[in-house]
Amino acid sequence: MQPEVFVEILRESMFMVILLVSAVILPSLVVGLVVAVFQAATSINEQTMSFLPRLIVTLLALSWGGNWLLTKIMDFTYHMVDLIPQVTG
Repeated sequence: MQPEVFVEILRESMFMVILLVSAVILPSLVVGLVVAVFQAATSINEQTMSFLPRLIVTLLALSWGGNWLLTKIMDFTYHMVDLIPQVTG
């Protein structure tokens, strides 16, 4: 059992987390930035105007990318199960 195996598992896990989270968060960040620029340009400071579009875009990103997200998680889980003999023996 080599320490490099654990470092590799941690690296793959962190990459998977970053990939899956960014697929949902980045569209929301872009919409939030557009709404913030619009609010700054028009001097409208309404909280729901900022929250509702980001919520809708986040839900759309989850619904459109849900199959891809689930496939990535399942492939990663299968890969981790395949690594069990290498880690234990």
